[in-house]
Amino acid sequence: MSDRRRLAGRRRVVVKVGSAVLAERPETIGELTTDIVEAMAGRRGRRVVLVSSGAIAIGMARLGMARRPRAMPALQAAAAAGQGELIQRWGEAFARHERVAAQVLLSHADLASRTRANNARATLTKLLALGAVPVINENDAVAVDEIRFGDNDELAAMVTPLCDGDLLVLLSDVEGVLDHEGKRVAQASGVDELVPFVRGETSSVGRGGMGSKLESARRGTLAGADVVIASARGPRVLSSLLEGEDVGTLITAQERRLSGRKHWIAYTLRPRGVALVDEGAKVAVVEKGRSVLPVGVLGIRGQFEIGDMIAVVDREGEEIARGLARLSSHDAARRCGQRGDEGPLIHRDDLVVTA
Repeated sequence: MSDRRRLAGRRRVVVKVGSAVLAERPETIGELTTDIVEAMAGRRGRRVVLVSSGAIAIGMARLGMARRPRAMPALQAAAAAGQGELIQRWGEAFARHERVAAQVLLSHADLASRTRANNARATLTKLLALGAVPVINENDAVAVDEIRFGDNDELAAMVTPLCDGDLLVLLSDVEGVLDHEGKRVAQASGVDELVPFVRGETSSVGRGGMGSKLESARRGTLAGADVVIASARGPRVLSSLLEGEDVGTLITAQERRLSGRKHWIAYTLRPRGVALVDEGAKVAVVEKGRSVLPVGVLGIRGQFEIGDMIAVVDREGEEIARGLARLSSHDAARRCGQRGDEGPLIHRDDLVVTA
């Protein structure tokens, strides 16, 4: 079976739609709603989780803002003004198909906490079991820089393992990843094949761009999901790709997927500090799957406590791994380069190689 044809068997689909296309084409909500309902009807037991941007863009229009503001209070005000109308639009669109749209607002802090993330997982699981379509957005009205997602592409990638998604669809205003000649790349076995084609443009109403989508695609494939980057313009985009048609750019799931916990460590938590390691420790971690021991640590940066996530870098400053600290920054700095039986800085069970 081809990679395209196997998409027909996907049962948990996460669909993200961006601000730019919603602002430019308000009819997208109606088209995509019809498409999602058709996709759910096309296979018994298939469920869809929708990650929708657009609250800030709608709020900007309602408040008379000509450009996306940079100041956090103005962004929060726009989000507060637009979020209610955004979910109302989705709710009315799904109601026409006798489906329930259920609003779920998340901040990064919700998913960085294992307890709160598990609560969110339970809520999503129940909503899907009841046949509702969760409509997820960042809780922009209260989020600040320290606790917000980079953008909703990142949020969609974090939601994918949370709901056991096996397909992540990133919809925007472009037909997929375009090569240097401007032609759509149909398929790639990994994100690294597509990185050379990334350009620097971003939307005037959203935060994302193709670089953001590829990073989210990398995280999605490591969670065991196939990822498709496609255009939201026009009807039946989702149904077409689920029928095996050549739509968008398909990036196939990685065979060696990360467990939910290790995906959470690597791609949800944010580093509280850095451990600089020597070449021997680098080889032990990357090639042999060993723990990070104090004897191989050259230095510590930042302030962290036991249980915080820290990044591991080599002598050149390149990140090679991330993991949960079993020592505080004070104790880790005190034990740098020392041998002993007091335990590792990061145990291999809490360590994810990112090199």
